[in-house]
Amino acid sequence: MTRWNRRLLLGAVAVLVPVLAGCEAGANAPTIEFHPASFGTSETVNGVTIDDAFVLGPVPGSALPAGGQAGVFLSIEADNNDQLTQVTTGAASSVQLVGGPVSLTGNSVTNLSGPQPQIVLNGLTSALSGGQVVTLQLDFSGAGAISIQVPVEPAAYDYTSYSPPPSPTPSASATTSPMPISTASASASASPSPSASPSGG
Repeated sequence: MTRWNRRLLLGAVAVLVPVLAGCEAGANAPTIEFHPASFGTSETVNGVTIDDAFVLGPVPGSALPAGGQAGVFLSIEADNNDQLTQVTTGAASSVQLVGGPVSLTGNSVTNLSGPQPQIVLNGLTSALSGGQVVTLQLDFSGAGAISIQVPVEPAAYDYTSYSPPPSPTPSASATTSPMPISTASASASASPSPSASPSGG
């Protein structure tokens, strides 16, 4: 290659590098899109594969408070038709399947992977922060009970596009006042009993 050709090649490279960099910057313009993360627990038991399971924790450096809520995200694939009937854990007082029992079609993936949680832990028994592990039991009508340990992932990086559970609305029972004493029982207690009246003897 002659010196002139070498100079032309170097000049072309110098022109192309900024153009390519500009295209790349335009392609990576800051937009918030939801992409399912792939760093959770994966396990196969009794023909059921639970994939990318995790609990969404708080932002780094903080904790979800005891008594609060947390969302669970995962995907499920079953060899045969099945149904996820309930989820239980010692980490919460109750677990809600937001849409009710989840029907599974054999050899198809059922995504409960967000961005809105379809499995919600209610009444956390202790504070949760990123890096902890939660044990969940998933009950299937066909495959039976499957116990898995899932990580608590902080709401950062790939997990920032996931949504926390909606704030619970107060129930009517929580706002009712104490039951008043009935007037019948009050008047009965106020009137003297027959045994207290003087005898005629």
